[in-house]
Amino acid sequence: MGKRVLFRSRWLPWLLLAPQVAVIVVFFFWPAVEAMVQSFQLQDPFGLHTEWVGLQNFQTLLTDPHYLHSFRITAVFASMVTFSGLAIALLLAVYADRVVRGATVYKTILIVPYAVAPVVAGVLWVFMFSPSIGILTYALARIGIHFNYLLDSGDAMALIVIASVWKQVSYNFLFFLAGLQAIPRSLIEAAAIDGAGAWRRFWNVKFPLLSPTTFFLLVINMVYAFFDTFAIVDATTQGGPGQDTMILVYKVYNDGFKNSDIGGSAAQSVILMAIVIALTVVQFRFIERKVQYQ
Repeated sequence: MGKRVLFRSRWLPWLLLAPQVAVIVVFFFWPAVEAMVQSFQLQDPFGLHTEWVGLQNFQTLLTDPHYLHSFRITAVFASMVTFSGLAIALLLAVYADRVVRGATVYKTILIVPYAVAPVVAGVLWVFMFSPSIGILTYALARIGIHFNYLLDSGDAMALIVIASVWKQVSYNFLFFLAGLQAIPRSLIEAAAIDGAGAWRRFWNVKFPLLSPTTFFLLVINMVYAFFDTFAIVDATTQGGPGQDTMILVYKVYNDGFKNSDIGGSAAQSVILMAIVIALTVVQFRFIERKVQYQ
């Protein structure tokens, strides 16, 4: 049984927590409150005049076809990034867990993308899919596939999904690999002795024991797809062609900083925050019930 830490001073625990609490208040709660206040206001582009308009910004958004289009695009994009990233990372982790010779090199190569900044990841994939000099574009053209993310909406969506998944796959891989290596080998050997094949051992033994890790990564990847992909979109398509890759987080920036619609942009950020909180609550309330922690 571990020792219990006791503080002689009543103020020492609060003093130790103060730096982290200050960071959370300054960089999360304060901006969130400011955004909520601004979402009920209408400001001129120079910030010289502010008018309280109540729910007008939200009403305008919910009747704006461009915003509803962005909402649908974000739903498709987040689903593709989340599930593709988890599936690819799990597959790589399963094979990495089997590697005996050269395992260190294999794992190191898979971890490298995590060290790349999102904007750099976006630029790398832009160069590879460039219509004029991209090596992947040239390879696709050789087999009759003409890829041009500047003109084709489907190609643009594919580009930002590939870049986003590639950037996040290392993070998912690390957790899946750690989860697989934490499974007792005796369970795998017992299943093999009982005649279970590789697929049945994975589906009936390994995957259920990975459910806590899978649930955690599901929440993290959903938040990542909604928020942390801003830099990738900005470095690749900037919401184009047209507005066919204008995901919600990028539309907040586009309307607020480029179009100077501070009130509308704040209302969008509040809606986006509410969506992510709602999705997280739903995941914890319904999906976590199927998670096996033992």
